Amino acid sequence: MAYKVFIDGKDGTTGLKIYERFEKRSDIEILLIDEEKRKDPQERAKMINASDFTFLCLPDAAAIEAANLCTNPKTRILDASTAHRTNPDWAYGFPELSKEHRQKIENSNRVAVPGCYASGFISLVYPLIKNGIIAPDYPVVCHAVSGYSGAGKKAIAQYESPDRNPELKSPRLYALTQEHKHLPEMQKISGLSYKPIFNPYVCDYFEGMTVTVSLFTRLMQKKLNGQQLTELFKEHYNSSRFVKCAEFLGEGTLTENFIPANTLAGTNSMQIFVCGNDERLVLTSRFDNLGKGASGAAVQCMNIMMGIDEATGLTYAGL
Repeated sequence: MAYKVFIDGKDGTTGLKIYERFEKRSDIEILLIDEEKRKDPQERAKMINASDFTFLCLPDAAAIEAANLCTNPKTRILDASTAHRTNPDWAYGFPELSKEHRQKIENSNRVAVPGCYASGFISLVYPLIKNGIIAPDYPVVCHAVSGYSGAGKKAIAQYESPDRNPELKSPRLYALTQEHKHLPEMQKISGLSYKPIFNPYVCDYFEGMTVTVSLFTRLMQKKLNGQQLTELFKEHYNSSRFVKCAEFLGEGTLTENFIPANTLAGTNSMQIFVCGNDERLVLTSRFDNLGKGASGAAVQCMNIMMGIDEATGLTYAGL
């Protein structure tokens, strides 16, 4: 029996990537809406309620509307927007964080797919808070870089235009007012008392991202060195198929002089690095903003909800 799946917002970047990941799957039947009716609430409601799984790849207001159109108690919804990520009635779609997160995804009819930057940030900070390494009120500062594919169709067209603005060749810092839409989930899911300072850059390459958090060891609640912190992350993600921690990159042990942001593009993998010295440590999460940061995470969550191998239809690097 094939599961009926509807992608509300299939023409967006995330929706298209989800659709592509289903192309070779015989256990999925895609419900396609008439192009002329894709914004018609009645037609959308018909598709949503006829589906076993619906993906919402929409702006927040439209995602909230779509979720309210669902009257079929058997339809299970995965929302890729920001709308429901801090809603306690929705499972947060990062199964590697804990057994509780995975179980809630398995059993829920409503799953909020994490934001791309938030995925990297939470992969680093959640284990620190959970294990008491830093206090919830630690003054966290985060820097991140992403390919332009995560900036939306309009920005993609600007970057790929032959007569584009020369400024697009340079990394561009944004979210200057410190009100990026991922901040609420970054704070809540990680367990922080306050929102972090967050400095994201969009850069002149298509796909992949790194998210970095720095620590002063003198401010840590539990004083771990880089090797010990590496072992903590290895243990936390020990059973994960997709999230792995590299060996500690400290003085005399550097195997890479750089951490490229696009190495894991095209996969659902995430790699964590611990770098630095006895006084200052730098934690970096590297992954694909369109993979583990969006459509790959959404498909992984659906697989878990189905009770099948979570890697079905997904690729991962041999980390």
